[in-house]
Amino acid sequence: MTRRLRPVGLGFTEDAPTRLVFTARASAAPDAVYRALAEEVTGWPSWFRAVTLARPTGGGGGREVRLMGGVRFQETVMAADPGRRYAYRVDETNVPGVRALLEEWLLTPADRSPAAATAPGTPGAGTPAAPGTPATTSAPGAPGTATPGTLVRWTFAADGPPAFRLALAASRPALGHSFRTAVRTLDARLAARTRS
Repeated sequence: MTRRLRPVGLGFTEDAPTRLVFTARASAAPDAVYRALAEEVTGWPSWFRAVTLARPTGGGGGREVRLMGGVRFQETVMAADPGRRYAYRVDETNVPGVRALLEEWLLTPADRSPAAATAPGTPGAGTPAAPGTPATTSAPGAPGTATPGTLVRWTFAADGPPAFRLALAASRPALGHSFRTAVRTLDARLAARTRS
């Protein structure tokens, strides 16, 4: 049964009861990663394994997404900042328990990221961050070295009853693995595109 979720704004990424934050590095430039995320929506199933269908709706102001296992989302695009950020809110879903859900993809040029990507006391990749806590994580690679590419940070912000939040926290390792695999696959596809 499809249910309507509580509408939330972009600030939900900072104050949601449950926030899962993951990072990965891509060798592609932020503009190329952004295009794959925001402008080539129908291509998501080719690099994000869990996604079986993705298509824009409402002239690009929304998305319809289907995941493995029959999960369905109707979404509103909340931010589309070329080369920097892509965020969407789930408006309707068949997932039980969830009350609100927002996902945000932040893209940072990797040559600026190593020093800024880690701060003492910040949560590690995939760690739920407390509301108001900066959601930065360490990036792979030698500390302090500048490398080209993009640091991709995915924030999964959600609200639901305690059982839902507990289940989401338990799924953190699987979500992190899925995200890192998706970024690697996307990066390989973008690299192949530039070579051809």
